[in-house]
Amino acid sequence: MHALLTLTLVEGREHLTGRSMIGRAFKRLWNDKRGNALILAGAALPMVVGSAGLASDTIQWALWKRQLQRAADSAALAGVYDRIARDGATTNVSAAVADDMRRHNHAKAALLGAPVIDHPAGPNWTNPVKVTLNIQERLGFSSFFMSTPPIIAAEATAATVRTGAYCVVSLIDTGATGIKATGSATIKLGCGMITNSTSLSAAIAGGSSSITASPVAAVGGIGDGNWGSADLLPFTVKQPDPFKDVEVPDFTACKGNGNKIFIPNQNDTVDRESDTGVQCVSDIDVNGRLKLGSATYVIDGGSFAAKAQANISCTGCTIMLTNSDSDPSPTIGGVDIAGTAKVNMTAPTSGLYEGLLFYQDRRAPKGENIVNKINGNATSLLGGAFYFPNQQLQINGNAGLKISCARFVSYVVEFAGDGTLTNQRDAACIANPDPDFMGRHVRLVA
Repeated sequence: MHALLTLTLVEGREHLTGRSMIGRAFKRLWNDKRGNALILAGAALPMVVGSAGLASDTIQWALWKRQLQRAADSAALAGVYDRIARDGATTNVSAAVADDMRRHNHAKAALLGAPVIDHPAGPNWTNPVKVTLNIQERLGFSSFFMSTPPIIAAEATAATVRTGAYCVVSLIDTGATGIKATGSATIKLGCGMITNSTSLSAAIAGGSSSITASPVAAVGGIGDGNWGSADLLPFTVKQPDPFKDVEVPDFTACKGNGNKIFIPNQNDTVDRESDTGVQCVSDIDVNGRLKLGSATYVIDGGSFAAKAQANISCTGCTIMLTNSDSDPSPTIGGVDIAGTAKVNMTAPTSGLYEGLLFYQDRRAPKGENIVNKINGNATSLLGGAFYFPNQQLQINGNAGLKISCARFVSYVVEFAGDGTLTNQRDAACIANPDPDFMGRHVRLVA
């Protein structure tokens, strides 16, 4: 009995001693900084895991959103280009959008339904196309707490917008350069230039030339050059021929030397100031003084040449180079105005050929190296439009030639020489821009 009591007391002491030891161990642990850090880390672990999961989902969401937005942008632009190709019609836009989605697969995920396409009106917009895309993708972490995956949406609106008035239009649509500035010419146009060339150097300003024109646009790229502060618009929309509807008037054929205006001597003068209506001549070759009337001069098979000593004047006249032959490719002459010639010619301000000074028939031989030369001395002034749709037009500023409210429409346009060429644009010219010379550029507008 005594032994049993003694054993019980001993076990009790051992029991009490063990609990005390455990208590002391927890106390040491409680007071140990390392223990506190472990406890805090354990308590914060769910927050750390949750933050990492949300960060991962956010990055994935942003990636899907960016991919979807890129797809919407591309599809809207494709829709606008399709409308331009179809004269504004919307009948094929859905197919164009679907084709763009198929070709590029910017979304990288299955769409939730078909693209939603609209054509909202907007300020100064034409051919608008709005595309809305939706996808529904399950996120890795958030899906534990969401019964339905979220919908990610993106929308984009593209349209053609006005980019300013162009007074230089190059119609070449091949890989050759369409607009060139060479030498050390200083060109001050006060308006824009555009070429339909698909070359990566569709427009170039080489040498020490200086161009003051804005915007400068091209269907292809724009080469490095002296563009000053011009707004450069590469890879833009093709510019239509602004004179595509202008035709040669009816006239009676007049080939032959008997109908030629030929002034070989500097001191000779031919006065035709009383001419009106349509006047047919076979050729104009002048080295003396020629006074033309306010008429439309049709040159049947010949050319217009102002030689070194020429002095030619007219107010409200149009020179039309054509051929009475019905042959689809007849002989049609060009223009050559010498640098020392004195030429003061202005286009009509009203009527069928309003603003048109020189016109070359669209049946003329085509070639970027067939050159029509416009020069003149410091006392010369040419006012109006120059139209050479199949050939090159070279404007040489060596002698300080002045031009007024001019527009150059040619297959290729080259500014050459070492002088200054200034396009004098009066208030009427600026206030009444021809809509056929207004540029368009496809842009994302919303």
